[in-house]
Amino acid sequence: MEQLNRIELRGNVGSIKVQTVANNRTVARFTVATNYAYKDRDGGAVIETTWHTVNAWQGKGITDLTKITKGSKVYVCGRLRSQKFVGEDQQEHSIYEIVPSSLVLLDGEEPLQCEF
Repeated sequence: MEQLNRIELRGNVGSIKVQTVANNRTVARFTVATNYAYKDRDGGAVIETTWHTVNAWQGKGITDLTKITKGSKVYVCGRLRSQKFVGEDQQEHSIYEIVPSSLVLLDGEEPLQCEF
């Protein structure tokens, strides 16, 4: 059986932090908001916003990370990664982040497909 760990997001960037690290590699850690709209029992519109953390390294399939700003519309395709750590409160915590294989700034165009 083939295993699959793939996620595609299209949403708006919230906070972003871009850094240049060893060997002049650029890394960006940012959040992406996606919305899900539905109607409640009374027929009222409800919009549920989910925030996703993205950890992107400049390279093949990744757009110029310095062009991404708060409010930018992005398409992210990649994999989900989980990490566990013990916090200052001595409790074990889990975080989930998206590691993109492709990242596109959207300016009216929709990406055709996710490439791995």
